[in-house]
Amino acid sequence: MPDNKLYYGDNLDVLRRYVRDESVDLVYLDPPFNSRQDYNVLFAEKDGTRSASQIVAFEDTWEWNQESARAYEQIVESGGRVAEAMIAFHTFLGGSDMMAYLAMMAPRLTELHRVLKETGSIYLHCDPTASHYLKMLMDAVFGPQRFRSEIIWKRSSAHSDAKQGLKNFGHIHDALLFYTKGEKAIWNTQFTAYDESYVERDYRLRDESGRHFRRGDLTAARPGGDTE
Repeated sequence: MPDNKLYYGDNLDVLRRYVRDESVDLVYLDPPFNSRQDYNVLFAEKDGTRSASQIVAFEDTWEWNQESARAYEQIVESGGRVAEAMIAFHTFLGGSDMMAYLAMMAPRLTELHRVLKETGSIYLHCDPTASHYLKMLMDAVFGPQRFRSEIIWKRSSAHSDAKQGLKNFGHIHDALLFYTKGEKAIWNTQFTAYDESYVERDYRLRDESGRHFRRGDLTAARPGGDTE
């Protein structure tokens, strides 16, 4: 795949036509959430008509119809774990809007699995509307053993829907489901330097070698999320 090339259009079509097997190191996708909200169409086709895929994506309202039923049937006919998961979803959800959404997502996640290198990783950005279903679908596509983490992105602002009349807890976070293609995926730990003001405020104490520290509890994290 050429470097620095931007494709416009339905990502399923682009993946199948232009992206080679095991050619991608990293995938981040922020798909529609099935939020049932309307968003602006970002572009038109060369002849001036609107792209059908973009109209659907940015209306973000999915309905079970002949198109979604065909997509579901194609997934089931392909067999394997993804087909089994989709059959289970359909048994539970029936011909619902959520089922239409999953029928849209399943072939795209399957294609993304195909194009990822064995050392590659994928981050799926979603919200509580469908994150529990997408987690199970990702388990079917990548295997539950390839699940690495659920990353919570907490908004620092723009979370006042409860103050605007929502009779519920405020919606203040999204989730990113982190999976890898293989067992030996590339992982580079990232560090960010502390602001000097933060160090001086919270790590005022120093040991005999001059290193900053602060007094706190005696628990320490262990691999897997436990403490000791």
